[in-house]
Amino acid sequence: MSGAVIVLSVVLLGLLPVPLQAYASTIEDAQRFFYGGDYEEATAVALALSAERPDDLAVAELHSSILLFKIKRALRDPADAEKTRDLKRCDACPALMTAFFEETLRGQTLARARLKANPADEHALFFLGKLDLNYVWLQLGTLGRKTGWNEYWEARRSLDRVLKMNPAHGRARVARAWVDYIVGTKVPRGVRWLLGGGNKKRGLLAVRQMVEAGGSDFFVQVEALFALWDMQVREREVSAAVATAQLLARDFPENRELHRFLTTQLTAVDR
Repeated sequence: MSGAVIVLSVVLLGLLPVPLQAYASTIEDAQRFFYGGDYEEATAVALALSAERPDDLAVAELHSSILLFKIKRALRDPADAEKTRDLKRCDACPALMTAFFEETLRGQTLARARLKANPADEHALFFLGKLDLNYVWLQLGTLGRKTGWNEYWEARRSLDRVLKMNPAHGRARVARAWVDYIVGTKVPRGVRWLLGGGNKKRGLLAVRQMVEAGGSDFFVQVEALFALWDMQVREREVSAAVATAQLLARDFPENRELHRFLTTQLTAVDR
């Protein structure tokens, strides 16, 4: 083979797309796939990061969140996106839930060990609270099981401590707003005090204020925007939800749920 052919071959090979795994993966890669709705790629990156950094609480929490959303998607009724199908009809769910419980427990164990050594570890407090909430949302929200109360209280106390130490902690503000919102919407008024109280208006306001203030890390702001969109959809604030979804779709045009929502709403307006 001549030198010119060898050079040309090298150049052409350099033009071929290189798989993501060929590069050093970052947590930002996994977050982008996650918010883009590509949970398989997000899982692949999270697993690679977990192998490289087994003690990284941010990776454990993100992987737990990815698995939670994979379970939610697997349980969605193909005939009606607004309905959840029977768990017994979900072939993928047993393996997904096993992986979710293992990763969540692993992260909780790491966080609790760090808090035992340093009870004021803000990083560990936040991620313990967030991992606990992932567990609670799966049990109470997705599966409808009345369990997870210990995790709920641990999450609430952890997040409150974080916000007492650092009121500007964006992710803790979003997570705590979800606690207020869910308790304020899913728990009967007369017994909300048993869960420490909740107020959906306060939760929605906290997320909206954070979005409007801006200035946060990109993915912290994205998490707040998705929370705001979800709450607006639940509250049937259609025009506001469309505006928020359009902002998100600008950065995540590949997200199928955003695309489906916008297509449905904008088509309805045109009729």
